[in-house]
Amino acid sequence: MKNSLATIVGFIAASLTVYIFETLIGHQLFPFPEGANPMDMEWIKNNMNRIPTGAKVMVVIGHFMGIMAGMFIAGLISKTSLVPAYIVGGLMLAATVFNIIMLPKALWFSSSDIVLAVAGLWIGKSLAQRQLKI
Repeated sequence: MKNSLATIVGFIAASLTVYIFETLIGHQLFPFPEGANPMDMEWIKNNMNRIPTGAKVMVVIGHFMGIMAGMFIAGLISKTSLVPAYIVGGLMLAATVFNIIMLPKALWFSSSDIVLAVAGLWIGKSLAQRQLKI
């Protein structure tokens, strides 16, 4: 039961971290153009060139930080297994890859997003592992 809770809370923490970096920080520091609708995937697909580069960088940072935070929280709650952290990291990596596939992006964006997501997995595993009491 504790590992299920660790997985759920870890995933929520990861998602919330991504939201904070992408939306609360990214959209405030790098506002979208007038009339943009960041919640409309069709608008985003058709207007990637109009989205500020800084906002795109915040997406990459958000994915990286989200994976690490979620895996850390999962390990902190579980204390006995890395499985919840691996599940959270795997789900967040899958979401990152899905995002890369679904939206047309510049090579720098896609490559940095996947490299930092994998780095987030590695660091997240290390952070989660330090929380284990076995």
